[in-house]
Amino acid sequence: MLERSASYAAVLLALSMGLSACSEEKSAAQSAAPPPPQVTVAKPTKKVVADYDEYVGRFVAVDSVEVRARVSGYLEKIHFTDGQLVKVGDPLFTIDRRPFQAALDQANASIAQAEANVAFAQSDLQRGESLVRGTTITQQSLDQRLQAKRVAEANLTAQQAASRQMALDLNFTELSAPIAGRIGDRRVSVGNLVTGGTAGNTTLLATIVSVDPIRFEFTMDEASYLRYVKAASSSKGAQGTDRGLGMSAQLKLIDEKDFAREGKIDFVDNAIDQSSGTIRGRAEFKNPDGRLTPGMFGRIRLVASEPAEALLVPDTAIGTEQVRKFVYAIDGDNVAKPKYVTLGPVVDGLRVITAGLSPDDTVVVNGLMRIRPGAKVTPQQESADAANPKDQTVRTN
Repeated sequence: MLERSASYAAVLLALSMGLSACSEEKSAAQSAAPPPPQVTVAKPTKKVVADYDEYVGRFVAVDSVEVRARVSGYLEKIHFTDGQLVKVGDPLFTIDRRPFQAALDQANASIAQAEANVAFAQSDLQRGESLVRGTTITQQSLDQRLQAKRVAEANLTAQQAASRQMALDLNFTELSAPIAGRIGDRRVSVGNLVTGGTAGNTTLLATIVSVDPIRFEFTMDEASYLRYVKAASSSKGAQGTDRGLGMSAQLKLIDEKDFAREGKIDFVDNAIDQSSGTIRGRAEFKNPDGRLTPGMFGRIRLVASEPAEALLVPDTAIGTEQVRKFVYAIDGDNVAKPKYVTLGPVVDGLRVITAGLSPDDTVVVNGLMRIRPGAKVTPQQESADAANPKDQTVRTN
């Protein structure tokens, strides 16, 4: 019985020693610090870039005309297809010419009658002048014949003016394109009465807008305007219609990725809008294929500064702290420290850093969520270009 108790005590002692050893190993494992997280780091990329701004605006036609008749009458013919391109002088509409031709013929007949009256008055005056030399006619009768001649000449002049007006009215029955461009749809069908003249109730027949070139209107803020004027103050033509902002401009449509269309600023407004603090600008672009249409939206890009060397990092390297932006820089002890930076545009998929970063800084480009300020990391070197996704396109803020 004594031997059995001793063996039980030995087993219990062995079990307690084993449990104690396991507890010590577990406690040591828990007290060991985790290894520093692995992050990808890279030096900022150096590139020569130009700072630029983007604005949204609309296209407007250089010339836009409402086709209205100058005379009233019934519409007889339409010479175009809705939406076609027209050249200057192309026939568009014909109003019934017959009433105007009749009026012109009547005016010409009145001219012939007035010319006959002038000829009679002239010969009558000449007879009177020959008689007065022989004292056969009084001076009063001679003056009356002179007055009759002048009245006949004045009547002839009035009839000639009326004939010219009738000829104009006859010509106005043929409406042709005053500008080259694209015509809209017909607003009146053949057979309808067209009201013409210069009053406000004239009939709108169609509209024409020029196609090539085309203008793009946008608004810029006051600070940007002052920056552009300062940059252009030393250039030639600073007193021109573009206020010295005769800079080149790039354009893209809402379905295009790149600013592939080249144009030039040709006008800046003469006053800043007091309600919005913006000023209107305008650029002109070529439009040989007619794809650009008045009223269409687009984005215009203007170069805000001369090309200069800049530092660029991937967008994945940039963190946000409320309204401030920062990047994590790794020091010689592999400690991550935030550096607050000022962002510029995106160029070739990399974000331009305008302030807050130096070329010698080593920046965390991947793994920002795994580190904390002042924490030690395990850096893995990589170039900023390699960390940049290949499918990113050029854009700005």
